[in-house]
Amino acid sequence: MQQTGDEVGEKRRAWTEEERLELAAKLDAELDEYINGLEEKSYAEGWPEDRWQEEMEKHPFFMKKVPEPGDELSPLMEGLQQLKYGEDENTPEELASNYKEDGNFNYKYKKYRLAILSYTEGIRTKCKDDDLMAQLYNNRAASHFMLQNYRSCLNDCKLALKFKPRYPKALSRAATCSFHVRDYDQCIDLCDQFFDHSPTDKTILKLKSDAVIARGRLQRDKRKQERKEKKLDKEDEKLLETISRKGISLELTNDKQKLELRDLEPQVPQIAQSRVHFDDKDKLVWPVMILYPETQQTDFIQNFHEDTLLIEQLIELFEEPPEWDMKHRYTVENINVYFEGKNKCSVHKVDIQLTLGEILLDKQFIVRGGTPAFLILVKSSEAEKHFLANY
Repeated sequence: MQQTGDEVGEKRRAWTEEERLELAAKLDAELDEYINGLEEKSYAEGWPEDRWQEEMEKHPFFMKKVPEPGDELSPLMEGLQQLKYGEDENTPEELASNYKEDGNFNYKYKKYRLAILSYTEGIRTKCKDDDLMAQLYNNRAASHFMLQNYRSCLNDCKLALKFKPRYPKALSRAATCSFHVRDYDQCIDLCDQFFDHSPTDKTILKLKSDAVIARGRLQRDKRKQERKEKKLDKEDEKLLETISRKGISLELTNDKQKLELRDLEPQVPQIAQSRVHFDDKDKLVWPVMILYPETQQTDFIQNFHEDTLLIEQLIELFEEPPEWDMKHRYTVENINVYFEGKNKCSVHKVDIQLTLGEILLDKQFIVRGGTPAFLILVKSSEAEKHFLANY
């Protein structure tokens, strides 16, 4: 038989006030015991009080700038990046598009090097969308152009054109870069390709005109240089022939015992640019080295004409006493001039009343390193005696 609500209520025991208080106290004690038994540990998930602003700016909702490569990222930012750049979450085409967006953002704010990195990552996906790949190469080319990396820009433009032939932006930029690297033939060819779809573009028309003018100027300069080099070759041949005909002895650097231009090159830096040459009357002008064995000093005469008397050059040289000649011993009247003979086994006194050309014709004189050399010593000095005793 089913019991009614009144019948059930009658069977319930009535609680006294004392019993209710006793039960409440017992429950409070059990709750306190449970709470006290919990493990004590501090909350470490929040932001440190002294760095809350710094931590907040790492949060993607509050950050004021895009993280730079290598910056520490918050877990939320890492998760968002994984959603955007994770290979498991995106197709190659989606990844390439995401990287292109990043590159465009950096390009807009003139961060061209960061833009290049973003476009490069997009290119590395090797996605199958030819149009997207062309845009990535073209945009990277634009970044290189802004940095004046014209050759890199030109290379990227050519790669963009492989994916998208007749790409107007890539063609015009490639033509401009070709002009900058002075490849005028290529510049003109790229301009002509651009005119296939836009024959009236004023910028490209001017670029082609400038390239044609620059190419003509370059060709003229090249022909002029070739004529100059050809003329120099003839003058060099004439110089070698004149020295040989005069009977001037030079120390040769080859085994064939044949005089060559390199035998005329001065080996001393101070006169390296003063190689023997002709004057306007086809007379020889030599670089000459003057050595002072006693004081270990050296003088260089860059242009000593073969018809000039040695004494004339010495008078000019000692017109004012050298700084190192404290006792003024080196005067034209108080010196002797010598040269070393062949194999440096002998020394020969020079008649200073002779011209340089006459001295060089001496059978014992040899020009070493394309530079005649003379030794100067004070007459009858101990240094001269010791010097001569060594030969």
